[in-house]
Amino acid sequence: MARVISVFLPMWPIDRRQRHAGVTSPSGDGPLIIAGRVGNRRVITAACPAARDLGLRVGMTVSRAQALVPDLRIEADDGAADGAALERLALWLLQRIAPIVSGDPPDGIVIDSTGADHLHGGEAAMLEALAGKLALSGITARLSLADSWGAAHALARHGADGVIIVPPGGLNAALAPLPLEALRLPAATVAGLRDLGFETIGDLMEQPRAPLTRRFGAELCRRLDQARGLASEPIAPLRPEGLIEIRRAFAEPIAAPENIARYIGKLAVQLCTELAAKGLGARRLDLLCSQIDNRTEVLRVGLAVPQRDPARLTRLLCDRIVTLDPGLGIEIMTLTATIAEPLVPRQAATSLLEEAAPDLSGLIDTLSNRLGARSVFRFASVASEVPERAIIRIPPLADTATPGMDAWPDHWPRPARLLPRPEPIETMALLPDHPPRWILWRGLRRHVQCADGPERIFGEWWKRDAEAQAVRDYFRIEDEAGARYWIFRQGDGEDRATGSHRWFLHGMFG
Repeated sequence: MARVISVFLPMWPIDRRQRHAGVTSPSGDGPLIIAGRVGNRRVITAACPAARDLGLRVGMTVSRAQALVPDLRIEADDGAADGAALERLALWLLQRIAPIVSGDPPDGIVIDSTGADHLHGGEAAMLEALAGKLALSGITARLSLADSWGAAHALARHGADGVIIVPPGGLNAALAPLPLEALRLPAATVAGLRDLGFETIGDLMEQPRAPLTRRFGAELCRRLDQARGLASEPIAPLRPEGLIEIRRAFAEPIAAPENIARYIGKLAVQLCTELAAKGLGARRLDLLCSQIDNRTEVLRVGLAVPQRDPARLTRLLCDRIVTLDPGLGIEIMTLTATIAEPLVPRQAATSLLEEAAPDLSGLIDTLSNRLGARSVFRFASVASEVPERAIIRIPPLADTATPGMDAWPDHWPRPARLLPRPEPIETMALLPDHPPRWILWRGLRRHVQCADGPERIFGEWWKRDAEAQAVRDYFRIEDEAGARYWIFRQGDGEDRATGSHRWFLHGMFG
């Protein structure tokens, strides 16, 4: 089943100009509006939040807006520049979200995310990451994910929430309360439907089609079927200039997995030849399979380091064939190196010089494409006294010699497993410096046989004022079963200003 993301950018002309000027919020020179012409009138086509707060609305004449707000900043509408910037944003999302991305002018982008959510940790995590990226870039966005382009488009623009995920098969319930304008119908058609008493999409769903078609034409029923996922609406993917891709058309459609795998191998060989001619290696591959019923299935794989080994690329793509639905048959296969980076040949180490380090990139590529890129990582140490802040996640093959990363401390032992958040425990201990005699954690009492500590850790007062006097006293303890834990008391055991004197379990030793 197809899954489509609609990205609605309600403030796109404003956001584009602010990004171009190097700011993420309206300047203090006054509220900003964008002015364009509708017939002989000069009207507002976009307004910043400050202007909206003052009562200015899209469609209001500029002369009236100037009368209401004397210090108003007015810029001319530039649809060509807005469209070009929208396409650049779509290409940026192409490299980060999914292989099929297209503009939805004048203020939207549509993404076919079918089969791409596993690379981002699921649909919710994917939309959360997308919303975060756009917000950090100073772009106001509303997102929706549904089974069809029409439904996602409608919910992004008329839904109640800024991020909406419709579960598979839930289109009718999600569309029913939306207004008729959400179907992308001409204004005259919407006005005619309202004259007949129709207000929402739900009012149209169970109506006979023949009378509606005779009165309003075939466009009404077509848009309704597209929104409900009953009629196809292909997404024409954007392709940046200079993209390295290999295309193969078949006289007879193919559907058998072994045939798909065989042609993947042939395409990979041709693609690697093109990459070698340009001195590049692929970091991300997209396989687009165009079917005879105008649907497109996509396989996307990522690589930890640039590669142009046909065998490795073929293996990674073939591992994902089980997720591919060939439908009635594939008539065109296109293999694209969506992200390509320079690949400099390196001399392999020999036993005469040095022992070669094991190449883990193949294993990392396999795990990342099966489990998702966010599921494969390494831990690195950073300069922080607080244990939960001293560890960060880094890419599996990242260079730990980069600034800001320190070597693992060895003067005090640290547990092999650190809990995401310290969990409260009940104890009996003699204050201020003695370890507990027993602990009660997750409903089970554990008697302490031996202990080591305390190790005192102070708060980072230069980051938070609340940590100016904060103290933690850590102990390593071992219970009667031989299990070892890392616990701490919040406070120095004497002064309440240093902490609550409650006890917590923070990790387990192996």
